[in-house]
Amino acid sequence: IDPFTFPALFARRAKAYFERHGGGPEDLGTIVEKAYANANRNPNAHMRSVKMSREEASTPSESNPCFLENPDLRDYLKVSDCSQISDGACCVILVSNDGLEYIGEEPGRAVEVIAHGVAAGPLGQVEDYTRLNVTSAAASLAYSSAGWDATDPDFAEVHDCFSISEALICEALGFCKEGEGIALAASGGTSIDGKIPVNTGGGLIAFGHPVGATGVKQAYEIFRQLNGECGDYQISDVPHRAISANIGGDDRTSVVTLYEKS
Repeated sequence: IDPFTFPALFARRAKAYFERHGGGPEDLGTIVEKAYANANRNPNAHMRSVKMSREEASTPSESNPCFLENPDLRDYLKVSDCSQISDGACCVILVSNDGLEYIGEEPGRAVEVIAHGVAAGPLGQVEDYTRLNVTSAAASLAYSSAGWDATDPDFAEVHDCFSISEALICEALGFCKEGEGIALAASGGTSIDGKIPVNTGGGLIAFGHPVGATGVKQAYEIFRQLNGECGDYQISDVPHRAISANIGGDDRTSVVTLYEKS
């Protein structure tokens, strides 16, 4: 086991992904570039003042090294592929319709949680390193519960603990076919005004990863986007539906949530 355990686990996924689908770790730079570009528009982002081009994200350097000790995995992960170690806090208030009246909040600003999907897998047993099977199962549960499919969400907040995880989650949620998650980002499909915007505030990679607050922060970001409150990183055509995917461990637990605002 590499001393950097979680980075090594996702480097292993990146290695398996490129061996199956082609390409190489430099292709992940397009996801990193998008994350930083979004964060540069977000005044609350951890990396709001840090610029990162695709070339910089794709190229190992003194400031962006491949840091894993395992020689089989070393080339598949750089510092820029990793989420931030952030301090942060977030809170949401879950209420019924009666609860909205009780707290004096206007119903028109509320966002409805339509469905949850929760799934888990055994520790240390990964069926296929090129797929997030647990997240896929959670997404299927959420979609079937709501009567939705992958075309219904207008945008997504996903757990991009590492750049490869964003691509894999996009595939698990059904936004593209297997092996096309990186290409979806490279085409602009996940940009703020793309086909399916993903992590509009910068995600874990550039907005930040305060760990325990991260999943709740996803819900809050969705609330803000659905209410048109994201300022410079607001989706121009204010959306009505959204999805979040938050994972634990190496896709050993996953929660997928669907949201809607009338």
